[in-house]
Amino acid sequence: MINFKLNDKPLQVEEGTTILQAAIAEGVKIPTLCWHKDLTPYGACRLCLVEIVGGGRPGLEASCVFKVSEGLEVKTDTERVKKARKIVFELLLARCPDSEKLKKLAAEYGIIESRIHLKKKENCILCGLCVRACAEVSQRYAQSFAGRGHRRTVDTPFNKISERCIGCGACAYICPVKSIKVQEAG
Repeated sequence: MINFKLNDKPLQVEEGTTILQAAIAEGVKIPTLCWHKDLTPYGACRLCLVEIVGGGRPGLEASCVFKVSEGLEVKTDTERVKKARKIVFELLLARCPDSEKLKKLAAEYGIIESRIHLKKKENCILCGLCVRACAEVSQRYAQSFAGRGHRRTVDTPFNKISERCIGCGACAYICPVKSIKVQEAG
């Protein structure tokens, strides 16, 4: 068992436990859009940032991928964490201003609309949940990330309808901003 502190509360968790898993077990709310308990953590959305204050390298870390270590001290609600989450919410809202779930989460942090205005609006926050569900749950690998930087998208190989896709809808089901729609055959 690993001993660490979460918001000054001493805890014991099994080796390999992430900070987010420990927080969830303790009922500590940490926002996230790219995490799912049944998928490999990815750390894309950065909403789950927490502050490491002792027992490790101090700074902000994504709690969904950061594993607890002996003597670690973590704070989930410092001013630094709140400020970082607000910035992330603004960036995500600038990219996907029509997402109801994103707007609802951002409102909890006092963000009603983004001060950042992008020329091109998107529906996808690039969280990777759909890609991971396709690979890890349905084991089809029918979609992946394409491009780099501001040109990054989720797409099928070579931007063509993938023969590997079986139309299971896992990607649409898991999408936190509902940017994927399943079309009925017909």
